[in-house]
Amino acid sequence: MFRKRIKPTKLESTQQLDALVRSGTPVLVDFWQQGCQPCKVMDGIVKELAEEFDGRAHVVMANAAEAPDTFQKYKIRSTPTFVVFTAKDGANALTQRFRASGLVKKDALTRALESAGAPKS
Repeated sequence: MFRKRIKPTKLESTQQLDALVRSGTPVLVDFWQQGCQPCKVMDGIVKELAEEFDGRAHVVMANAAEAPDTFQKYKIRSTPTFVVFTAKDGANALTQRFRASGLVKKDALTRALESAGAPKS
């Protein structure tokens, strides 16, 4: 009786991110790149959040090499950078509700998702 592990969604384009946010669920994006030591440290925390917020929020990982348009659009200058997005009420625009770079405590990311509208477990 093994439980299937929930993994973060792999972001491939800004259109994919837009669709996830418009679903009405908060979206946490981990902007990362290969060879980044702090990114490796945060990887386990991001995976835990994906499992814990399954069905309540989207947890997404955006690789600099695979989604450069998204890095440019949101002016990501360092990795890892974490951004929580929500949809603006009645509009197609995305709103950044939280943004932090570097090593971020899991509690801070949890609070950011919950304050953006993810129901508490």
